[in-house]
Amino acid sequence: MASRTTAVLSSGSSLLHVRHIHNISLRQRMHFPSTRLSRARVPKPEAIMCPNVQQSRRLSSSRGVNEPNSPMPPSKLLLRALRQSLSFRPVIGAFRGQSLRSLFRQSPEELVIAIVLLCAVTGISIYVAYAYFNYFQSSQFTRFPPQIAKSLRRALYYSNYAPDPQLALKYYKLALQQCSEAGLDPFSDEVMGIKIQLAAWFEKIGSYKNSIDVLESLLRDCKKWVEVMEKNVRDGLVDKSGYLAGTPSPQDGTTEGNAEPGTDTKPENLWAKRSRILGKSVGISVKLGELLADEHVLQGDSAGERLVWAVETVLKELQRRQVEGVKDGEGDWMTPEQIGGALEALGNHYESKSLYYLAAPLFLQAITLSPPNSCHTAVLMNNLAISLAQQPVDTSPAPSQIPQATGSTVAARPSRSSMLASARSWALQAQATARQVQGEDRTDECDEACAVALCNLGDIAIMAGNNDEARRRFEESLTLSRKIAFAPGATQAQEGLRRLSATPSQGST
Repeated sequence: MASRTTAVLSSGSSLLHVRHIHNISLRQRMHFPSTRLSRARVPKPEAIMCPNVQQSRRLSSSRGVNEPNSPMPPSKLLLRALRQSLSFRPVIGAFRGQSLRSLFRQSPEELVIAIVLLCAVTGISIYVAYAYFNYFQSSQFTRFPPQIAKSLRRALYYSNYAPDPQLALKYYKLALQQCSEAGLDPFSDEVMGIKIQLAAWFEKIGSYKNSIDVLESLLRDCKKWVEVMEKNVRDGLVDKSGYLAGTPSPQDGTTEGNAEPGTDTKPENLWAKRSRILGKSVGISVKLGELLADEHVLQGDSAGERLVWAVETVLKELQRRQVEGVKDGEGDWMTPEQIGGALEALGNHYESKSLYYLAAPLFLQAITLSPPNSCHTAVLMNNLAISLAQQPVDTSPAPSQIPQATGSTVAARPSRSSMLASARSWALQAQATARQVQGEDRTDECDEACAVALCNLGDIAIMAGNNDEARRRFEESLTLSRKIAFAPGATQAQEGLRRLSATPSQGST
């Protein structure tokens, strides 16, 4: 409804009459109807009647047309601010031709710094995205169920990126518990890999005892599984196809053991699983030998037992395959490099115990299994040279003094001079091998092997009484070691030169 109010004007001769507007509907207000004004002559004093239209509000559950907008929620305001802050339009506009030239004229130094910072931020963003998708979304996580993968990501995050031993251990244990609840094979590569990663993390933080305990438990379980499987074979419970007798063999394309879901692979039978678990056991045993021999543990006897078991297992399996042949689905045994690694580990153990006569044949066998064009082959040759040079002097009686009543033949042990000659030959061969490696195969290990070979040649020359050659070899090793920043080589060369200086009266013989 409309009401009237009166306003008095001090001047003017016209009276404005306004038509009454009754019952203004919402539709009429939306079309804004024009008010018709009429003018009439009236005598003074003048007065004007102006309508004051008051609109009545109508309550409704929905917002009306002319109802003012409600304030935007804070969450939407925050999202709008983030979108505006992340917009690249101002940046792109600033780098257009005219704008870029004007900015460069105004402040060239600040513009260059801004461009460098922008490139750095872009590079870091690309790297972070690449690291996330390449590491946390890699197959090592996606092969697990989502919950287990989530626990592993958190375990590795608190292990490597934000170190927190308590949280890392919590999520490692949670991942193993979830694997057990999900029914995953405890001898699959995935589950054993979690335990091996846990042991490596314990070693990284200096908890050697816990690392050894984890590996010992895993090795014990692997040995037990192999023993049970071999007993089933002897009892005739395993058929020719490699599965338990009386059980249907899985069809091709199914997943078992370490096969990834969705892959068309041949299912793993018991012989293939035995080879995989036995090879893993050898690697675990070698690692245990290294941990037990570490300076923080110093359990040399236990280390030797683990290494001897690893080498014996490798050789027994090779012999079994030669005698019985490869079983159906058994697959290949360990690679030559892996077998050589086990032999080298035992050789290093014997060398640390000064049992050079036991270390030499192991290093020699490892050399035959190592690739010829490899820097590590030169390292093995150096180890063999030292083992031969430090063989004990033969103090046994001559062959003619040994009774020959039994008719057996006794071979004479090599003389000291022949052992030194063999050692010198292997040291020279190590130097030549390290120099001839080129391309992608060449690593820092080659240069270090050259420096060590020169030191070994100096030591062998001192043993042979040739001090002049020894001095020359030590000086060459010292120069090379300083050039490649190889501190152990420089220290050994300086020690050799000091030994020569302490015996000036001894000349070359």
